[in-house]
Amino acid sequence: MCNPLSSLYGKLSGARRHDNMSQAQQLHELLKEGSELNIVCHNNPDPDCLASALALGRIAAAAGIDERQILYSGNISHQQNRAFVNLLDIDLQPFEPTTIQNQQSDSLLAFVDHSIPGKNNTVPVDTAVDIVIDHHPAEDIDARFVDHREELGAAATILTEYVRALEIELETNLATALLFAIRSDTLDFLRGATDGEYEAAGHLHEYADQEMLRQLSTPSVSGGTLDAISTAIDNRTIQQAVLISHVGRTTERDALPQAVDYLVRLEGVQTVIVFGLVDDAIHISARSPDARVNAGRILHKAFKDVGSGGGHHDVAGGEIPLGIFADYRSDDAQLLEMVEETITARLVAELNLSEKTNE
Repeated sequence: MCNPLSSLYGKLSGARRHDNMSQAQQLHELLKEGSELNIVCHNNPDPDCLASALALGRIAAAAGIDERQILYSGNISHQQNRAFVNLLDIDLQPFEPTTIQNQQSDSLLAFVDHSIPGKNNTVPVDTAVDIVIDHHPAEDIDARFVDHREELGAAATILTEYVRALEIELETNLATALLFAIRSDTLDFLRGATDGEYEAAGHLHEYADQEMLRQLSTPSVSGGTLDAISTAIDNRTIQQAVLISHVGRTTERDALPQAVDYLVRLEGVQTVIVFGLVDDAIHISARSPDARVNAGRILHKAFKDVGSGGGHHDVAGGEIPLGIFADYRSDDAQLLEMVEETITARLVAELNLSEKTNE
């Protein structure tokens, strides 16, 4: 006897595959117009951004584009991201504004895992973008081709759909990159994973290099990262199940989200926000399993007048130039004190916190 729920799911799944084919074909047709593709990653790209860029490059090659570049700003500093780039042999080039200013008329510019010029990237704000593929919350996305799906857990899920729909050869490195990206962005399917992630992962699994996945999952940790996490533990304060801390000054930007991931496991804590000084900016990372707290909205509202902040309701980040603390930059100890006081005060106000306690 036919199960009506299975029949309904089959129809919905078929409709989704038809939509994906339509979007994939639209992307393919646009790529056929170009002679060159510049894929710009967001600042300090993570595996989801890098794998998505790698997949889009493969799709562009199938469309006949021989000149392809993956560009990035910031650093590949997280030990997992470094391992990702090295093991998968991803060819990355530093982004320079002149790259797109001097590009040919039939060159194409693409964003993956981000969507707005000047936000979490160093692309000039008035730059015309041809392709945007993203899953992060954003408004007023302007591009010739846009696939923006906030409901998904990873941009790599979208690119996996395209690879399947366009019947792109799924090489081992590409499958491994996409599968690891999906696992990484969803915390091994514990955060924001949808049917789309499970379906994509199921398809990628048989093509991926399992030993490489294991190596990517267990990279070595630098001493600087451990020191930053230790500092965040020592500096923590807790108010109404919200933990706020800082790592002081560090060269390990990616130690902040790692500190957040560790501290959010503390009993009684539902939201964690950690900030620190990295080079000439204040970086902020947040996690909140608490459905009542939208971490992306909190950071955006708290710092929109002095920097940038945003993300998902449960995972978010921000960056504030140190220019607003110009009067204190000659004295690092005083600068750290002012940063801690100012950032904490804004967070406390935005979260409506009181009854401060130290743990």
